[in-house]
Amino acid sequence: MTSAGHAPDILSPEFAADPYTAYDLMLEHSPVIWHEEMQSYIVSRFDDVSRAFKEGTFTTENYGWQLEPVHGRTILQMSGREHSIRRALVAPAFRGNELEQKFRPVIERNSAQLIDTFRGRGSADLVGDYARHFPINVIVDMLGLDPSDHERFQRWYTAIIAFLGNLSQDEAVTAAGLETHDELAAYMLPIIRDRRANLGDDLLSTLCATEVDGTTMSDEDIKAFCSLLLAAGGETTDKAIASLFRNLLEHPEQLAAVRADRELIPKAFAETLRYTPPVHMIMRQPAEDVEIAGETIPAGSTVTCLIGAANRDPRRFANPGAFDIFRTDLPTDTAFSAAASHLSFALGRHFCVGALLAKTEIEVGVNQLLDAMPDLRLADGAAPAERGVFTRGPASLPVTFTPA
Repeated sequence: MTSAGHAPDILSPEFAADPYTAYDLMLEHSPVIWHEEMQSYIVSRFDDVSRAFKEGTFTTENYGWQLEPVHGRTILQMSGREHSIRRALVAPAFRGNELEQKFRPVIERNSAQLIDTFRGRGSADLVGDYARHFPINVIVDMLGLDPSDHERFQRWYTAIIAFLGNLSQDEAVTAAGLETHDELAAYMLPIIRDRRANLGDDLLSTLCATEVDGTTMSDEDIKAFCSLLLAAGGETTDKAIASLFRNLLEHPEQLAAVRADRELIPKAFAETLRYTPPVHMIMRQPAEDVEIAGETIPAGSTVTCLIGAANRDPRRFANPGAFDIFRTDLPTDTAFSAAASHLSFALGRHFCVGALLAKTEIEVGVNQLLDAMPDLRLADGAAPAERGVFTRGPASLPVTFTPA
């Protein structure tokens, strides 16, 4: 095992500029790296990351320090019966008829409202004008909260994501995240109490009223879940829709194929999740000593699982450094389920509960954007670059088109 390996340090500017070259080096030469500053073992190969997500030995106890200070205690920290019941309480709202009949119209409305602000302009920044706002607006609307609070939620979302990705422990970022915890609680708890007394047809009412095996969610449980939904639901779709369009714009023949056959949108989304995932790393904590790639990792250690590297492991995917929506080793029928061949929604008992919500948002958003911009192209001189380490996506995506 190496302490720095052949690859640039994960906290270095070189890594932030291009993690993929570093991932290739890790996958080939350093499948387990001890990072002194992060006090974490970094694991990169597909089989090892998959194992960390699926095996019960690898716990989510790390979320006690990583997430709880900003969200409160969430479903991600739970295990056993507590986790299975809590998941059963929230999961029905994010799949099947509930998602299609109640929330797809919410998604369609919010996407159309954003597109209407630029469809007549002939140019847009798909990040600043659309992707950054779309999932947050959808979540606020799904919860039945005041649309005038979109900007407030946007600010909270930004602070939470910065807190979660604060690998270098910047004190100002930590302070902003803790302040957001208090502000969000002060905002949400009175609304939750009022909603219990005046149930409606929104997600917040569903969370207030739902019951499984005699268990209901407390006000604090609901507030914590809403905070988690804001971060996890916002970040996945925000980064994914921007990355999807960036990937398609850089591969015009694949963009043309998707434009001509919208049934290819799920394939484009799945390949984007593999090739340029929104979340590049997730942490786990083994309950006992474990061996990975011939190295012993002590119980209680933090293991940083590099999704961005595992999804490009040549042991798992053919030609992994190429974006190809037609690849045969990434079946679309399982790409948004716990049987997925990529790792961007994790796997096992903590597989992302909102995966189908994200898929629906992407399908709606991509369809509406392609309809509004049939000759979509990158703006002259644009070279959209990815930003971020913990989460990653285009910082901006300037495009031009013939106004509708």
